[in-house]
Amino acid sequence: MKIVKEFARYVVGALFIFSGLIKVNDPVGTAIKLEEYFTVFASDIAPFFEWFIPAALVLSVFLCVLEVVLGVALIIGYRMKITSWILLGMIVFFTFLTFYSAYFNKVTDCGCFGDAIKLTPWQSFYKDIILLTLIAIIFWKKDTYSPMLSSVFGEIKIIGSTVFFVGIAIYAIMHLPFIDFRAYKIGNHLPTLMQNAAPLKYVYVMEKDGETFEFETYPSEGGYEYVEAKLTNPEDAAKITDLNVWQGDVDYTDELLTGAKLLMIVHQVEKTSLKKIDRLKNLTFDNGRFKTWILTSSDAGKFEAFRHKNQLAAPYFFADATVLKTMVRSNPGVLLLKDGVVLAKWHYNDTPLTDEVIEILNRQ
Repeated sequence: MKIVKEFARYVVGALFIFSGLIKVNDPVGTAIKLEEYFTVFASDIAPFFEWFIPAALVLSVFLCVLEVVLGVALIIGYRMKITSWILLGMIVFFTFLTFYSAYFNKVTDCGCFGDAIKLTPWQSFYKDIILLTLIAIIFWKKDTYSPMLSSVFGEIKIIGSTVFFVGIAIYAIMHLPFIDFRAYKIGNHLPTLMQNAAPLKYVYVMEKDGETFEFETYPSEGGYEYVEAKLTNPEDAAKITDLNVWQGDVDYTDELLTGAKLLMIVHQVEKTSLKKIDRLKNLTFDNGRFKTWILTSSDAGKFEAFRHKNQLAAPYFFADATVLKTMVRSNPGVLLLKDGVVLAKWHYNDTPLTDEVIEILNRQ
């Protein structure tokens, strides 16, 4: 039994640290996922969940850092009674979330490992069931664990970890994630990621007389009832499927991916920071090296008023809000493309000068 309890301790601790580190790297992404959950719960369970949406970013930092600190506490055996109670409460809550998402097909990506590792809703639920089992063992044996460090050094370790990772999270919010796991990371060629790597293959799941059958081609014989089509090579599917840019009834996606474009990303103008608006304004002036486009998900009336008020003299186009939030974790944010390749991206706190943008283009 000693081997089992130690195995549970180190596996759960390592997994919590790994999961927390990925999310501390991108707390804005976790906040977006929390907002999605709160919106679903407000609609399906109780309206009061909407109250949590404005606090999503604060809750994101709290939960991300808590994951890392709990993992550290578990591995060093720090106050195991308190640690095991918190672990049990968290895993019960997350197991409920993942089951709800999977069973009702509400949130198709739990965000358990941020954008680094994508899990289906049922995969997330099964992962949480395994964790729940391991944490139940830890909780059962919580009084038998011995601390690795003295109480003083244990306190220093936990407090130091908390302060350090809160600082990391705040830095990532004020700038951009240290590691970008998304399809729009620097160096990626977007047109390639918008194409399937190979022809997609499906099997068709059908029912007949209470039995389930799978066919590589749709059956021509009658009597079968269609259930679903399952993709058998998802690794070959396009990584970007929703990048569309339009103005009125005209699609400008192809033009976006041609030549040098500096994209100013503005979504939800009500929440757009104006801290560096003068630098952003300077990037809209005409120059011979790149064109500045503004992409927004706000409606035309709101954005037109915002543009005039802040004197942003650049053409603007519309795109999906989720796509814009995926492109850059900043509102506003800046992204530099050349023939569809992402050359650079900036948080509004790091808004570049025109000369800096030209220097990057000169290096290509």
